[in-house]
Amino acid sequence: MMSETRKRSRKHYGGHAPKKLRRTRELEVGAEGVLITCNMNERKCTREAFNLLNEYADALYGPEQSGEAQDSRSEEDDEDAEAALKKEVSQIQTSMKSRQQRFTALESGASNVVFIRSHGVDPEKLVHHILSDLHQTKKKKTRVVLRMLPVSGTCRAFPEDMEKYLSVFLERWFKAPLRATYQICFKARNSSHNKRDDVIQDVAALVAKMNPENKVDLTNPELSIIIEIIKAVCCVSVVRDYTLFRKYNLQEVSKDPANQIPDKQEAANQTQEHGNGTPTDGKAAGGDGQEEAEPECMRSCVT
Repeated sequence: MMSETRKRSRKHYGGHAPKKLRRTRELEVGAEGVLITCNMNERKCTREAFNLLNEYADALYGPEQSGEAQDSRSEEDDEDAEAALKKEVSQIQTSMKSRQQRFTALESGASNVVFIRSHGVDPEKLVHHILSDLHQTKKKKTRVVLRMLPVSGTCRAFPEDMEKYLSVFLERWFKAPLRATYQICFKARNSSHNKRDDVIQDVAALVAKMNPENKVDLTNPELSIIIEIIKAVCCVSVVRDYTLFRKYNLQEVSKDPANQIPDKQEAANQTQEHGNGTPTDGKAAGGDGQEEAEPECMRSCVT
């Protein structure tokens, strides 16, 4: 009788929570943050990324707010009930907003890739600040993290959705009277519905339409358009100093120039980890070495 009661009690109160009820936060359209690659050991990569991002975010934006609730009591004795209620609701909303974490890890949907969603920071500014400091000081601050790419926008990874989104997103850098030299770097993971050359041609056509004076430069472009597709999500950013900072590879940018891996050797050393992603053909400009297949940059087929 006692054993039956225990069994019934455990079943009734859910002594062992079903694994299927545990939901993991996944990368989805609308997220902004930082896409980080590694070679195995994603847990350690996530820990390193959090430490690095928080260190530099604190320097740029100040320490993260604790979000403690403010005192909702009115200082004015004659404040009526309706005004007091509005004030309390406003304070609760402010407190909830301030408690939102600056960085949150999301399931990326690809092996050896970690996505850290950001709140209240500019991913492009933050990552560029990190790379700039590592490039200048040559301090090695990570062991597992390889590349760190800002993600300023996301959309559905289908041609019509990407065209619609990018036609607006890219205006901030390329719409007349703005102009710049640029390259397009594309990478797809666990996705087969986007062909590299088609994406590059379409994006280049959008940039040319915004201002015909935007010109392709594969050697030392002013701007690099980064397009990273994971499953059905397209992550986009426009970055500076992509070549100078070794394609945003933290391991390489912290080395002395004499010890950095030449581009051709980097490409030869690339490992394949992206499953059903776009295969590499070895003809793209550059690579990161030590890492999964490098996002392929546009060739001179686009003018």
